[in-house]
Amino acid sequence: MSILAAFVVPHPPLLVPEVGRGEEKEIHATTAAYEEVARQIAVLHPETVVLLSPHAPAYGDYFQFTNGSAASGSFEAFGAPKVKLEAALDEELIQKLSELCQAQDLPGGTLGGRQKALDHGTLVPLYFIQPKNPHLRLVRIALSGLPLEEHYRLGMLIAKATKATGRSVVVVASGDLSHKLTAQGPYGFAEEGPIFDRQVTQALAQGDFYALLKLDRNFTAAAAECGLRSILILAGALDRQNVEAKLLSYEGPFGVGYAVASFYPGEANPQRAFLQQKLSEETQRLDSLRMAEDPFIALARYALETKVRKGETPALPPLLPPSLTQVRAGVFVSLKLFGELRGCIGTISPVTASLGEEILRNAVLSGTEDPRFSPVTPRELPLLVYSVDVLGPPEPISGLAELDPLRYGVIVRHRGRSGLLLPDLPGVTTAKEQVAIALRKAGIDPQSSYGLERFEVVRHT
Repeated sequence: MSILAAFVVPHPPLLVPEVGRGEEKEIHATTAAYEEVARQIAVLHPETVVLLSPHAPAYGDYFQFTNGSAASGSFEAFGAPKVKLEAALDEELIQKLSELCQAQDLPGGTLGGRQKALDHGTLVPLYFIQPKNPHLRLVRIALSGLPLEEHYRLGMLIAKATKATGRSVVVVASGDLSHKLTAQGPYGFAEEGPIFDRQVTQALAQGDFYALLKLDRNFTAAAAECGLRSILILAGALDRQNVEAKLLSYEGPFGVGYAVASFYPGEANPQRAFLQQKLSEETQRLDSLRMAEDPFIALARYALETKVRKGETPALPPLLPPSLTQVRAGVFVSLKLFGELRGCIGTISPVTASLGEEILRNAVLSGTEDPRFSPVTPRELPLLVYSVDVLGPPEPISGLAELDPLRYGVIVRHRGRSGLLLPDLPGVTTAKEQVAIALRKAGIDPQSSYGLERFEVVRHT
């Protein structure tokens, strides 16, 4: 069998009357659309629902699949403890999907199941779907901090696992849209919020998944969305197929966008291989940029690519400029994949004999030993963007007034602990934010009597 249909749904708990206590009437169009989704699923009579939830326990670098024979949960956290749901888990499909992730070098599986209780991102869809489909088995998948493209790729593996197991499946992408639609809403207003919702609902109505894959990360973060990654997993599950798309409803009366949409797969269409198209365009763009990269970036790339492909850290190559062989300095090497951080390791003061060796060392460590990320794979190498920050000597300062987050990086120190934050980082606009992040990184209590230092950098990108 195969994927029969896919649906985008929101998950405000107040849709459940026992939680909403009348407030659900303010989003009656969403309720009606949800009931239509449940009816359509009942007509399809699938064996399994693959449910993608932004609120399942998640990891930054791993897709966690809930495992076991069954899972349950309640709306106790929302004042309705008597509303409880339970679903049998599709263990065979979960196992096959885990195997495919391992084979395809995508970090996902059943490891690290910290909390098996069903979250509200799962419970709200089940509340509507399960009464009309009582024997439906469940695969619950948590989102991750991995790039949007990796979420799309997971969707492609869901389609393969479905086919391999012979399951008949519906995919449900649980997720709200922007949380910043109005000043009166619980999260306030951002001008990106309504724009994001308009662009996403238009893409959903047209089945234009590529438009979603191309959304700028800073823009989506400013819109405070939660459902985009769920939707992109759904999109990947329908890769290379025509789809019949329909936007069933959209509302946002509480300052949060709620969209319901349906997608029915049609004939195969290689023109809708959206991830392949995105990777091709990104590779071409980066290839053209590399023609002009300076020796600092070229050296960082050479170091990591040699390590990943050959398993060895290279020696310093010959014919480097004196600025790399006759100077010593602390260096941070940062890696980005599709605009998102993929690794960053550095030294405040030099630990090697030259700046070139410092770059070699830290480039390898950034790609292989940053504890926040799994090691870089050969598949990722052509898509990485490097930056090299050469640190000037730090100088003590007496307070925030002597900082400028665009010009200076900051070092905080307290009782043998230290934390560093580079200058000119996206989203860090004040000295107060800069110091708070550095303290958090170092595990230093903000109320302690910590020391401050500032430094300048020369950034190579």
